[in-house]
Amino acid sequence: MKKRLEIEWRHLDKDGKTCDRCADTGETVREACEALAGDLGPAGWEVRLRETLLTGSEIGDSNMILLNGTPIEGLLPDARAAESCCASCGDLLGVPVLCRTLERDGRTYEAIPASLIREAAHKFIQIHDT
Repeated sequence: MKKRLEIEWRHLDKDGKTCDRCADTGETVREACEALAGDLGPAGWEVRLRETLLTGSEIGDSNMILLNGTPIEGLLPDARAAESCCASCGDLLGVPVLCRTLERDGRTYEAIPASLIREAAHKFIQIHDT
């Protein structure tokens, strides 16, 4: 029986558009899922991507990545969720907006790199592969 790793990517959707930061994360999350399917398939894991579209009132959850419900920052050592001003979201929503970022090792990531998504997924598998 295959085990399932569901990677959920939450992002703002305003009339079919998202901000630049989330668009970049969308590219990397798709890239990471494709690579992970190849890496983990032979070990009995099915990797699925679920995209959750958010409204302006849910902006605090935008650009969030969850692995079977666990936020990515909960799987990466020394990582934490933060936020910064997102001019692109502000343009879409017509008001100043603070959007989710990821901080790790003194760096702030507005768009989440595929390498961090893959690292978090491998950590998740390490913890849950019994």
